Amino acid sequence: MALTKEEVLKIAKLSKLEFKEEEIEKFQVELNDILKYIDILDEVDTQNIEPLTYVNHDVNNFREKEKLDSISLEKALLNAPESAENAIVVPKVVGE
Repeated sequence: MALTKEEVLKIAKLSKLEFKEEEIEKFQVELNDILKYIDILDEVDTQNIEPLTYVNHDVNNFREKEKLDSISLEKALLNAPESAENAIVVPKVVGE
């Protein structure tokens, strides 16, 4: 299925894109090449192929939970320019 120039212009309009005349011709050729490739993929026999759900056979690739030591609240607030009520005070940036 080859796209006409009018179809490429319609796609551009739906995408809210504007192109020069030579760009439209270039995209027409490129889009038609993509559609030809898709037609080739349609010819591949996938009748006995299982759908791919995972790239590998492992279902759960998460690491094991382990408790890690954390720094204390006092150490975390040491380098803060300003702190109050066990929190770092930062300048207001929303609603200015």
